[in-house]
Order: sequence, then structure tokens, then C-alpha cells
Amino acid sequence: MEEIRCGWVSDDPLYREYHDKVWGRPVRDPKELFAKLCLDGQQAGLSWITILKKQQNYEQAFANFEPEAIAGFDEAKVEELMLNPGIVRNRLKVNSIIKNAKGYLAYTADGKDFSAFLWSFVGGKPIVNQFTAMSQVPAQTPESEAMSKALKKLGFNFVGPTICYAFMQAVGMVNDHLVECISYQACVDSCAGQHHCEHQ
Repeated sequence: MEEIRCGWVSDDPLYREYHDKVWGRPVRDPKELFAKLCLDGQQAGLSWITILKKQQNYEQAFANFEPEAIAGFDEAKVEELMLNPGIVRNRLKVNSIIKNAKGYLAYTADGKDFSAFLWSFVGGKPIVNQFTAMSQVPAQTPESEAMSKALKKLGFNFVGPTICYAFMQAVGMVNDHLVECISYQACVDSCAGQHHCEHQ
């Protein structure tokens, strides 16, 4: 029987692996969520596969996405990053990761949980959609608009509603695998182990 995957996945083995094992699986670790949010911001205007192929380069260039380390990056470090062929050399995007790290540290300074904050936009548990066609999948939702506004207030950028929705899909806050996709049930099962899921 032919394995059915979501329509956006190409035959690229890296992309398939990402779709099958990562996309839509619930992530709760605050640092991992921070890293994914920054990477999704880098995607603006580009395809996700472009960023996925550069993910390891980003991890090396940005101190494994440790917010404390990134927040200390100065102008000289930005200039150095602008010469790094392994990342997207866009000054606004490079600076956005530094801005986001500062926003993360300001938010968590008094013990607040960044993961709980982000998950609060979906009520703390994944929204399980039941789409049967790619055309049904939205580019943004009221939840992603609310997350975008809240993140901007904290000083984050490259976090518009569309980027926030792509992030929510990637980290399993919403399950947007098509119902017939081989990963749909696996994502439902992986979130059922943590909390009950919200069916739309």
C-alpha cells in the first residue's frame, strides 16, 4: 500500500524525515520552542526546506540557540554572522534572533515558563484538525494572531501570524497532518500520552 503524506512534502529524504518524525509532534521544552520559533522566522519569504537544510549551521552560528549566549552578541558578532555562508545573510533576520533571545530572557527572568506561555494560546493541549485536503489548511488563525501580538509585545520580531501558525503546526500545537497522512494518527497518539487533545 502506498504511504500517503501531506502534499507539501517533496521526495527529499531530509524533508520526509522532518515530516514523518518532527512536524506536528508536540514540543514542550521551552528552549526547543525558542529555537524553533527563531528558525521559523528565518523562513520568511523562503521555503522551509531552505532553512531545514541550514538548521545545523544555525545551531553552530547561534550558540545552539541558548538565549543567554545569543543576548550577548554585539555588533562585531553580527558582522561575523553576516559573512557566514551557512545561514541566511539577512541583517534583519540575524538581528531578530538576538532580539528574540532578549525577549525570551526578559519574559523568563522572574521564573515564568515560556513553554506554558506559548501553549496557552491553544489552551495547553494540541488542537487536532481533521483536514482532508491541503486547501483546507489555513495560513493563520485567531490563535496565531493572538500569539503574534503577545510575542511582539515581548520584543520578538519575525513573528507575524503566518509565521506563528507555521510554528504552531511544527511544534504540534495544532495537528495539521491530513487525516489520510501516515503521520496523522502518530501525532494524535503522541499528544494523547501528554494530555487529551482538542478535536475541532
